[in-house]
Order: sequence, then structure tokens, then C-alpha cells
Amino acid sequence: MTQSSFEVVIIGAGHGGVELAAALRQHKYEGSIALVSDEPDLPYQRPPLSKDYIKRAANTPALVLKPESFFADNAVDLRLGVRAEAVNRESRSVALSDGSSISYGHLVFATGARNRKPPVPGLDHTNILELRTLADANRIVQVLPNTRHIAVVGGGFIGLEAASLLRGMGIEVDVVEMAPRLMQRAVTEPMSAWFLGHHEGEGSKVHLSTSVAAVEHGSAGATVALSNGGSVQADAVLLAAGVQPNTDLAEACGLEVANGIVVNEHLMTNDPAISAIGDCAAYPSHHLGGMARLEAVQNAVDHARCVAERLTGQPKPYDALPWFWSIQGAARLQIAGLSRPGLTEIVRKGADESRFSVFLYDGGELVAVESVNSPADHMAVRKLIGSGIELTPEQAGDSGFDLKALISGRTAA
Repeated sequence: MTQSSFEVVIIGAGHGGVELAAALRQHKYEGSIALVSDEPDLPYQRPPLSKDYIKRAANTPALVLKPESFFADNAVDLRLGVRAEAVNRESRSVALSDGSSISYGHLVFATGARNRKPPVPGLDHTNILELRTLADANRIVQVLPNTRHIAVVGGGFIGLEAASLLRGMGIEVDVVEMAPRLMQRAVTEPMSAWFLGHHEGEGSKVHLSTSVAAVEHGSAGATVALSNGGSVQADAVLLAAGVQPNTDLAEACGLEVANGIVVNEHLMTNDPAISAIGDCAAYPSHHLGGMARLEAVQNAVDHARCVAERLTGQPKPYDALPWFWSIQGAARLQIAGLSRPGLTEIVRKGADESRFSVFLYDGGELVAVESVNSPADHMAVRKLIGSGIELTPEQAGDSGFDLKALISGRTAA
């Protein structure tokens, strides 16, 4: 068995893993670094896959996060198409699928998440489409020329982004969502209601409070049986019913796992020689007031920078403000902060019905904002939260109140 040794070994080459390697070198870290990826492609950007790649794949610039030369120039040993199969914490080593073993001084799990597959007959069929990896997106691109109708299982960000893209290409779409409203886990009721009208206006048929009972596959496509007794006949089925963190490897080696690999405020696991970042990590959130696991590029990148600072002698607790975005047709949704039940919702109207924001307050404290086609509101809240500048609910709801002036100090709070 071939064995090699590195000061830092990173399992997973998504946004978090690549950013960690880059941030370490930016902080003048001189130790050896290995980056292990089970995908054969150079590390790439994931967000465009559900936003524009499907529509423009042939004319889309390369999605690579860093050119191949970056890894050689920065002495990062990039191992593509190799899966980490086991971690031995006693010997501080990782067994890889190519038969080799790699030892570490510090190990970082950046293993991300995978699509959740509900235990529904037919949803595990090889014809089911998914949209998580570059290979998934390329498969969709290949089948689209012969597709007139797609059933999308899931009304979250990915499912709705795909629905808008497909409708823009003239493909009929049925969205099946088991919750009573769209994006229920991520946004408030006013935002869900607006997006329901938006997608129906694009021509998608949305089935709320409805689950998939079974999918029957045939030569003419698929019949999707619904929990309400109805059915959808489609040429293809796209599964976008959420994700689950990739924690199997961490759990098998005895790390604490609870809806993610559990880490402390410094993103360190119960083993001080191991950290976890990004979609796979459950961390204590200053902004939520409890444990959080976020599926966002910003979170993965900021996690990576936090760990890089700790490994180069500049430790500090992770407290970055979370923010997200989603592009669904002509609607750009941006979220800053974290919502939770019981917050006060203040709607701030825009210049027309396609632009508005929902400001969220915990008592008199502004904690989050959801914005549609209102980037100024989004950026203002990112600056306001934690700045010590007060924005009252009355000011937030007044579309004529100048947020930029408040931030710059040109008006009284």
C-alpha cells in the first residue's frame, strides 16, 4: 500500500475545500496540503448548475474554481477521482479508494451533502434525474432535446431554479411539494406566496401539500402518482427533495454527528486534530442562537477562512453573517441573516410588485431580511446587522426611508 504524509488533508474539493487550501497559502502556511476529491473533474462552481448552466452548457465558460495551475503553483496535492473510505484517528490516516493511504497532522471534512432520496417506489430508478454535480447537470443537458414535460419533485431552491430554467426553454413543468408552501424551510409566508404566483405566472403547475406516492417508468416516460390521488405524466422526473450531509465517514471513525458533523465555535470536532466545514458541519450559530447547518457557498467559504486562520495561529470564533441567493427566472431572491419561527415580519414595498423585502425582527432587533429584486435592501441589512446602527420596524416598512443615508450617518436613526 502506498502511503504519503501531509500536514493538512482536506476531504472534499467543493467551495469550502478549495477555499481552505487557498486561504492557508494566503496566510503564508508553508506546510504540505492534500486535497482529496471523489469527482474526476477539476473543482468547480456548483451554483451555476441550477441557474444557467443547463440552458447554456455549450456556451458557458468553464466553471472551474481554480485553474489546474493553481494547485501546482501553490503546492496543493490535488487527488481527483479518489474517494476517502475510512479514517483511522489513532494513526491519523485516511484510506483511499485507489488502495493508498494518506496520513495527516490535521484533517478537515469538507464532504458537503448529497441529494435526499425519499423511500418512494420508482424514485430510485436510474432514469430519475438529479441536480447536484456537474455530471448530473450534463446528463440533464443530454436528455433535454427529447423532453417536453418534466415533473420536479421538491419546491426548494434547486427545484424552483430548475423549474424556471426549464419553463424558459419551453418545457412544461409540474412542481410537486409536500409542504403547504414553497421554500418553507428558508423563507417567510409572504415570500412563499409571492413565489407561488411567480412560478404559476411562468406557466409551471405547482402541487402543494402533495407528495409523490410512486413513479412508474415506461418507454414513453414516467407516470408520477400523487398522494392526492392524481398523477402527472412526464417525459422525465427531476428529484430535488432536499439534501442530507455526508457524515458517514465521520460517524464511522467515532466523531459526534447530529444533523451534520458537530463542531465547536472554532469549527473543531470532538477530536482536536479534525475540523469540519461547509454543508456537512453543524456549528453553534451566533445568529441563530443554537446549532445550525447551512447549505450555502458563503457559509462554506467563510468556514474555510476561519479554519485557515486557526491553523495559522490566528484563532477566532466563527460568527459570519449568513447570506444566500437564488435566481428563479426574472426573480432574484436574496437573504441575509437567519429566519426562525416567532419573528416579526415587516414588508417593505418596492417600486412595483416585482420588488419588495421582508425585514425580520426579534423584538426590536433586526436579524434578517428576504428581498426580491431589491439588492439595495439586502446589502443595507448586511451592513446594519451587528453594526450598532438601529433601524426601527417603522423605518423598515417605510419605502421612502433612506437606508443608505442611515448607514452613512446622514439621517437620525
